Amino acid sequence: MARRVEVRDGRTLEAYESVAHLAPAVGRLRGVAARVVPRLEGRTVWMVNSTEKGGGVAEMLPGVVTLLRDLGVATEWVVLESDDPAFFPLTKNLHNLIHGAGRPDLGPGDRHRYEAVVRQNARRMRPWLARGDVLAVHDPQPMGLASALEDVGLHALWRCHIGLDAATPETRAAWTFLAPYAAAYRRALFSAPEYVPDLFAGRASVLFPALDPLAHKNRDLSLHKLVGVLANAALAAAPTPVLPPMYPHVAERLQPHGAYAPANMSEDIGLLTRPIVTQISRWDALKGWRPLLDAFVCLKERAREERAARDEGPVHRRRLDLVRLVLAGPEPAAVEDDPESREVLEGLEARYLELPPHIQRDVALLALPMADRAQNALMVNALQSSSSVVVQNSIREGFGLTVTEGMWKGVPVLTSAKACGPRHQVRDGIDGRLVHDPADVEEVCGTLDAMLRASEDRDRWGRNAQRHVHDRFLIFSQ
Repeated sequence: MARRVEVRDGRTLEAYESVAHLAPAVGRLRGVAARVVPRLEGRTVWMVNSTEKGGGVAEMLPGVVTLLRDLGVATEWVVLESDDPAFFPLTKNLHNLIHGAGRPDLGPGDRHRYEAVVRQNARRMRPWLARGDVLAVHDPQPMGLASALEDVGLHALWRCHIGLDAATPETRAAWTFLAPYAAAYRRALFSAPEYVPDLFAGRASVLFPALDPLAHKNRDLSLHKLVGVLANAALAAAPTPVLPPMYPHVAERLQPHGAYAPANMSEDIGLLTRPIVTQISRWDALKGWRPLLDAFVCLKERAREERAARDEGPVHRRRLDLVRLVLAGPEPAAVEDDPESREVLEGLEARYLELPPHIQRDVALLALPMADRAQNALMVNALQSSSSVVVQNSIREGFGLTVTEGMWKGVPVLTSAKACGPRHQVRDGIDGRLVHDPADVEEVCGTLDAMLRASEDRDRWGRNAQRHVHDRFLIFSQ
């Protein structure tokens, strides 16, 4: 049944205005709000998605809700829930189909299941709603709500954060399934113009997702805070005692014997001293985890060959000897709308356990706890901030806030030109590098090698990336 989420976020517009480089954007937002907010007086904006934890939408909504409230707009966040164990696998398949993957054989039983869950959630929400309220529904899982609540007299908006820049049998199956629910929406928002399907032609706009620069995941971490977070999360061994206590739930690292243990138990990863290549995302097959891991193995093998042949200078040889790969994602059980995550993670675990010991030592497969949202976000922040290169090797990606996060921290990003969302962010050779095929192990390996070698370029790409996010992808645009 639908559940209201209590948003506890103390950031106000004044807090953003106190940061010199954010003040102009806040001023522009206030100017727009002065014209729009009076038209929303007496109405409530209802943000609806499918999960409170895990994924970019769940991370973005608390900041958006808080800003809208601060501007004088009554705003609530509702999560769609279901006791039907087959519902989220169905919506995960819809998610994959919109990305061009998944099983297109959707039948009447799938529609019956989908509509039954939507009706249950609509009944739960109905007493909360008033005529004239705004219903903002995010992604396919709750899309049917607007039609189920059409008699209430809501202004309905659908925002789709995913998509594929080509029509395939899979995407056609998804849009055919969702088409009966589209008519109830006055407007739809997509993350790229390439994602707009025919059924929303003439009533769609493009709105890029955005990050909150003061959120735990994106705020500046001082040296002391960075070391403290890494130590408290068991991601690094503190060189001296740190003031805050250990987190009750710490990051765990897959060990060579196949079990997980606190990440710094057997050997320090080297986040404070080594070159680090990092990908942080959900355990999703579309994120390109396996090709990235294989590319890193290729990089290490190439380093051994070059060391024997002495083809590289001593600095780069040393860099390739020391570099480590961090693959980090949430505890799979904590991500309610991603039932395939365990299967993907198990595949990565099996591949890791096959690696020779000298390469295993240089790969950290991390499960990040989700029990405390703020602590999880700080872990992600610290990992990205400690990285030499942030990777998002996605085969498909609606937008990719993990790309935006790395760029905001001034870290060059390696991502895929094949994935529409990331290529709308990263300009090849300006903010980082794009690979043409994220499944091409040799290409990913070679691009990683080139990025690690080009230390001055990496500094320049990182500066450009941060400015690009500042100008285009901050929360004030939402």
